[in-house]
Amino acid sequence: MKYISEILIKIPLKEFLDKLSNYNNMKYWQRGLESYEHISGEPGKLGAKMKFNYKFGNYKMYLIETITHSNFPNEYHVYHDTEGIHNIHQNYFEETPNGYTKWTFKSECIPTTFSMRAKMLLMPWLYKKQILKYLEDFKNFAERGVSVLNYA
Repeated sequence: MKYISEILIKIPLKEFLDKLSNYNNMKYWQRGLESYEHISGEPGKLGAKMKFNYKFGNYKMYLIETITHSNFPNEYHVYHDTEGIHNIHQNYFEETPNGYTKWTFKSECIPTTFSMRAKMLLMPWLYKKQILKYLEDFKNFAERGVSVLNYA
């Protein structure tokens, strides 16, 4: 499944990148994030790997992020791998004429198990909805300092 999402963040590109690239900020805009750890490579650089641990109610999951392309301030691409799914995320950042930041998020979600393949066929909207929620939560955090920790 492939799709593209876009969101306008009403802050300058430099401020946007500072907030987005700070791993300590992730807890404020990624619901369910419990912890993260560096696995290998130089953090933030091509080939670096991080492990992110999430908890949603009683459900726990982790994902491994691998940086596949980094051309700041305009592009940042990663793979996210977790049980049953391989995600390819391509992030594009552009400063608008009025000094805001347009974030274009291209995603390809590849199920690697039969059960995930079935879920994707039956509920493709669920995955898209989750990504849009993260983008909106980042927007609220970046623009207004609203934290998802207040809703946990």
